[in-house]
Amino acid sequence: MGRAFEFRRARKEKRWANMARVFTRLGREISIAVKSGGADPETNPRLRAAVQNAKAANMPKDNVENAIKKAAGKDAADLAEVNFEGYAPHGVAVWIETATDNNTRTVANIRSYFNKAGGSLGTTGSLEFIFERKGVFVIPSEGVNMDDLEMLLIDNGAEDIQAGETDVTVYTSFTDFAPMQKALEQQGIKVETAELRRIPNNTVTLSDEQAEDVIKLIDRIEEDDDVQNVFHNMNED
Repeated sequence: MGRAFEFRRARKEKRWANMARVFTRLGREISIAVKSGGADPETNPRLRAAVQNAKAANMPKDNVENAIKKAAGKDAADLAEVNFEGYAPHGVAVWIETATDNNTRTVANIRSYFNKAGGSLGTTGSLEFIFERKGVFVIPSEGVNMDDLEMLLIDNGAEDIQAGETDVTVYTSFTDFAPMQKALEQQGIKVETAELRRIPNNTVTLSDEQAEDVIKLIDRIEEDDDVQNVFHNMNED
């Protein structure tokens, strides 16, 4: 693994070590989930996933419950999901998911980040051919019968199963995300994280110096309070 990967990992660990920032992001995801599907996790798969991820990040139960209650209230912030698509330096595609209460501000900020880094902000839909939205589940493998788990996953729409040393990562189509989530819950399978990601259909391999240019832009974007997730097609292996 190159110098760029190590730089990226250190920055990511630093960002996620800031629990206040993490909890804010998770709170926004809970708020959006409540707005889109209601305040009952039993009937709202997206909210169940958001609550599950909050627990995995050690977000206090009171914080989670307060976020749901606040989002369901009359005075809830009017957050809108807005996606941005553009190119970082060296031809790397970047997809940004935001949750904002002021789209004018967010657009201006995102555009400035690209411009200052020598990239360019594209139009909506310009990167649809590069990224595919997938469900991604991370399941701890300790104490799990792998043969039984694999059969369960395949029966419920798993497109790819990657076994690591301590966990199993499962990929599904966007439409199979909720059914897979429900099946794992019904079988009592512990899930560390469950989320929707933009997976690139192709990747771009750069030199360490080029990769650092891209990483600096991505890090700057991730520092923006309106940004929820950033996906790219740079090869980091």
